[in-house]
Amino acid sequence: MKIAIAGASGLIGRALVPALRQQGHEVVRLVRRPAIGADEVSWKPESNELDASRLEGIDAVINLAGENIAGGRWTAARRARILASRVDATRTLVTTCARLKRKPGVFINASAIGIYGHGGDAELVEASPPGLGFLPEICLIWEANAEGAARAGMRAVLLRFGVVLAAEGGALAKMLPLFRLGLGGRMGTGQQWMSWVSLDDAVGAVMHALAKADCAGAVNVVAPGAVTNA
Repeated sequence: MKIAIAGASGLIGRALVPALRQQGHEVVRLVRRPAIGADEVSWKPESNELDASRLEGIDAVINLAGENIAGGRWTAARRARILASRVDATRTLVTTCARLKRKPGVFINASAIGIYGHGGDAELVEASPPGLGFLPEICLIWEANAEGAARAGMRAVLLRFGVVLAAEGGALAKMLPLFRLGLGGRMGTGQQWMSWVSLDDAVGAVMHALAKADCAGAVNVVAPGAVTNA
């Protein structure tokens, strides 16, 4: 397949691109700077700028773009950037793909289990209602924009990632230094649930969404057997 990826420089993207190429797929990376290779396409999602002609012939789109939610304090300005980075990228990709002569067969969009908010000890599945608060609001708006791909005739998959664990980045990379110094420990009561997934399995979930024609809608990407923070 010929696959366009937004957010290829992020934690999942950096692992996904070589995995796709190893399987023989052709990968085109969307970059926010001038393109310097045949496998790059420059875009400016904040101003809805993306040359549709560069996506003609694309079989699949994978959107992993979005500012890191764990990159700093959630000030009002940072909350606005977290939302805009996701909405702008998703909206730009959906509207561009909808204009193509041959639309991609599948549009895979990242989301997060943060959509459920704080569920206590309840088991949360794809059909569970959204929660309240900043993260559920972000995910709801994010997914609403991604669902435009389905309305345009593409198979749309919304991958709701849990906490992706990898030593090279993400939450685990932030926690490991403290534990190595002997300063790590539970947070508060430690009873809050942490539904996690390894980086390898997060990549595998994207591969599954690409390959399975009956995979559509929301999909929780978490390891079986959630654990508490403790």
